[in-house]
Amino acid sequence: MRKIFATVALLAAAGGALSGCSVSAGADDGKETVVVGYQSKTINTVTAGTLLRGLGYFEKRLGGRYRVEWQDYDTGAPITAKMVAGKIDIGSMGDYPLLINASRTQGVSAAQTRLVSVTGYNLRGGLNSVVVAPSSKARTLADLKGAKVSASSGSAGHGTLVQALERAGLDPAADVEVVNQQPPVGASALQSGNVQGYAQFVAWPGLLVFKNQARLVYDGSALDVPTFHGVVVREAYAKERPDVLQAFLQAQIDATRYLHEHPVEAAEAVAKATGLPPEVVYLYNGRDGIATFDVTLKSRLLAALDHDQKYLKSIGTDFKGVDVAKFADDSYIRKAYGASYDADAAGTVNAARISGTDAACGTTAGDPAKAGELWLTGEDTLRPAATSTCLLRQIAAATSGGGSVRAAYVPDAATGTHWFADRSVWVRDPAADENERFKPFTTRDGAEAFVKEHDRAAVVGYDEALKAAAGGASR
Repeated sequence: MRKIFATVALLAAAGGALSGCSVSAGADDGKETVVVGYQSKTINTVTAGTLLRGLGYFEKRLGGRYRVEWQDYDTGAPITAKMVAGKIDIGSMGDYPLLINASRTQGVSAAQTRLVSVTGYNLRGGLNSVVVAPSSKARTLADLKGAKVSASSGSAGHGTLVQALERAGLDPAADVEVVNQQPPVGASALQSGNVQGYAQFVAWPGLLVFKNQARLVYDGSALDVPTFHGVVVREAYAKERPDVLQAFLQAQIDATRYLHEHPVEAAEAVAKATGLPPEVVYLYNGRDGIATFDVTLKSRLLAALDHDQKYLKSIGTDFKGVDVAKFADDSYIRKAYGASYDADAAGTVNAARISGTDAACGTTAGDPAKAGELWLTGEDTLRPAATSTCLLRQIAAATSGGGSVRAAYVPDAATGTHWFADRSVWVRDPAADENERFKPFTTRDGAEAFVKEHDRAAVVGYDEALKAAAGGASR
């Protein structure tokens, strides 16, 4: 963590003296430039980054009055460094980096920032995970005692790791060796065996699992602590260019609405821009995906942000406490959002919901705790499934008829976290309803916990569950 703060300070110093505004005259047309820092592959921020940029909504809202410069980074740390130096006006990042951003800027009046909106969140913490190599003997987080774990210091993924290790009865500072690496570097280190675990934020764990390069060993949802990404602005810039900030927030609302109404198209667009597989993007950003996209500053999210401070302090002594109530300023998003702000800020229902009739079971899909989706090769729309057992039947029917599966998504039976059906750990529960006999879990640990509480339940392989569901042998 000291390295993170030192890097921020060094980059800020290199950026030159602080100014109240980073806009500069364009060489060709004399337009001022607004600089936006974002993380293209951190797909929980797409409504303020990748998707927003691709749709061009911000530029349209500006009406040609400014030039927009988009700067892409792997993590939030360099965005914070440039905001301290007055070189980035608006940025998006995760909850732990947001706290570091506030901490680093609060002592300098010209650099102070404010949290002005949220991009996406998960109320249980499912946006962050820990994975291991597919061949690893580790079945629980506790099994990583004495191991090297790759994480980006000060990131949301790092924060989840620290909290989860404590929950597992381990000392985060002594029982594991945290190797500070950027997400792509850590992914390579896991594949080479230089580290034994990989703790990261959306979408890196899902990407590695989808590519069969990792196995999920800890689902952040087990923490049951909200996690989110948000938008920060330099307060001096917000006051000097309120029209720009309002245009940005209105454009973010536009992009959020587009994502809700066109989740597949949005996933495909983000995939094309980032090189990520569309199936991975959709896992997080699709209907009832791991991320819920909502721009409002919710009290539960801000409470979680305050809760996270003690973990940042435990990681490094350079972190100075933040007054979250002061740092979070919803006056800007209120103005952009309109009269329904308070009502929507109080709600937590995902606006992108799975719905429709389940073709295999003949029932309506709609319960987010049970519903899944099937994405077949050659189809532009996903097929809804009322339950995970019904989804297995759909997969069996489609593949027996010559079809192939791009991806199938199921909710963890305990946490609700969506995961890939063929990468989930399945449990057969004979005591359950006929359409709910097969239950998926993101981790082996979660599945075994369920089995302990249900006498006749047993862990089964995916192929076994698929065959039994197809043959009606789930009784």
